[in-house]
Amino acid sequence: MKKASATLSLGLGVAVLTSGWQIAQGLPLKLVPLDKVKNIGLDRQLQANPSQAEKRPLYRFRTNPSCPNVPKDATQTQGWNESHRASLIKAIDDSLYYLGTPKAAKTYSKYSQTDFSLDRVRRSLLRFKELLLTTNSPEELETAVKAEFAFYQSVGNDDRGKVEFTGYFEPTYDASPVRTPEYRYPLYRKPANFDRWSKPHPTRVQLEGKDGLSGHKSILSGHELVWLRDRLEAFLVQVQGAARLNLTDGTTMTVGYGGTTNYRYTSIGKELVKDGVFTKEELSLPKLLAYFKADPQQLDKYIPRNNRFVFFRETNGAKPTGSLGVPVTGDRSIATDKSLMPPGALELIVAPIPDVESTGEIQTRVVSRYVLDHDTGNAITGAGRVDIFLGTGTIAGEKAGRLNGNGHLFYLLLKN
Repeated sequence: MKKASATLSLGLGVAVLTSGWQIAQGLPLKLVPLDKVKNIGLDRQLQANPSQAEKRPLYRFRTNPSCPNVPKDATQTQGWNESHRASLIKAIDDSLYYLGTPKAAKTYSKYSQTDFSLDRVRRSLLRFKELLLTTNSPEELETAVKAEFAFYQSVGNDDRGKVEFTGYFEPTYDASPVRTPEYRYPLYRKPANFDRWSKPHPTRVQLEGKDGLSGHKSILSGHELVWLRDRLEAFLVQVQGAARLNLTDGTTMTVGYGGTTNYRYTSIGKELVKDGVFTKEELSLPKLLAYFKADPQQLDKYIPRNNRFVFFRETNGAKPTGSLGVPVTGDRSIATDKSLMPPGALELIVAPIPDVESTGEIQTRVVSRYVLDHDTGNAITGAGRVDIFLGTGTIAGEKAGRLNGNGHLFYLLLKN
């Protein structure tokens, strides 16, 4: 989606030993001995109806001999959650489609001297899909994966595997196909002459005004695609890079990334922390929304600090698409720095991920989850950043707004 995920912090983290690594030549990934990952790998989202007891914090990382292993009841066998298994299979199939394209062949040519050849990544996905279809439970899948796959851990942002995780989503908002007194804040198409614009490009204030209402005075006048009633909603569509819009005429419009100006992304969440409005630990998307709802004039102060301006195109109902040109799948697609990481590959993440409990509340727990590398983002740089796509709509947005913490990222390859 080529979005720029807001950085919001929950202050959560996990730890794992990193001794005994071997470097994967040319990539910020290191082969991890299996005994260092023995207590991770069970993807509980794939389990059918896990009990509440099994929904408590899932993993305790072995950092010293006195640290206990996984709780006893965590080894109980569960059948498949067919919906989540189907979702994971779809994400795998999307990766396999990408790996068959000329774009993938060109990208992977630079990895020819590494363990991550195009053929090995593809064979790994095919075998994982086969195991997903033929094993009897997530527990059996975990056992088979650990027997057949090698784990390559990202060196992270500290050379010890620490990775910062955030979440993104496809928002759903009300909008109007024409400007009205209620719907005043536009999303714009990319101008036809954009490639001839002089650089540096105009700033955000120059394009839309300090208040976002430049209208006919803007050089973008005439390129309006749709109008939203709330300025922050319009800005968040730019942050996420896609949206599903319920129009006032009763129809639905989907929009996706259409281009961007040549400025670095600036997180307004980080700006609020820098100004002392929130601490990093207490900031979340719900708190950010409440802050601006209580004092809308602050939008004129903070939104202009992000000069990166995103253009959109109508996508005619298509699902959000990642930078690889394939759809992103909720809970199963991630964005990484594609200048560093092998695209389309299979990963296991261990991260603090929010989920909806049976009570309807959203709780964050450290979990293992199999994911596919489908996307990138303006704010996703380096070996220590991962953005997880969490789906479409309000609940996905609630989860994304709460997801920020430290975890670990493993790329999985079939053993030679």
